[in-house]
Amino acid sequence: MPRRNRRRKESAIAGEWVMVFTDGSCLRNPGGPGGWAALIRHRGKESHLTGAERSTTNNRMEMMAPIAALESLGEATLVRIYSDSKYVIRGATRWVAAWKRSGWVTAQGHPVKNKDLWERLDAAAAPHHVTWSWVKGHSGHRENELVDLMAKKAMRKQHA
Repeated sequence: MPRRNRRRKESAIAGEWVMVFTDGSCLRNPGGPGGWAALIRHRGKESHLTGAERSTTNNRMEMMAPIAALESLGEATLVRIYSDSKYVIRGATRWVAAWKRSGWVTAQGHPVKNKDLWERLDAAAAPHHVTWSWVKGHSGHRENELVDLMAKKAMRKQHA
């Protein structure tokens, strides 16, 4: 991002971090039912978002959680997103810029998988200053365990 635009974006930010914890889950990956969840903390308040799809992949569900969280935010803000998905974090922090430059083709010359969601994630993150943090899944991280349970619950409701 050009320096001038970064300053303008940062000057529009209130200075209060929004903390987002995300996870996705898929039964019989690929092609089974899946669910996603996001826990959002801001100014001492907490909100939860969940969703599900009948036929999906784990990666798509991992992506939907931060997309939904970012799309739910109002004005530009500082956002720290915690995810146990290296796919999502690497995609958001490294790969998307290169894919956009290459016309959404991988280094191997293949079309980018989940392009629709990568474009949506990129657009949802654009107004904000987003920092991505990886957490090890199923390691006792309180919020990660909670969103994991929420995603699985959403998936089971879809599967029922």
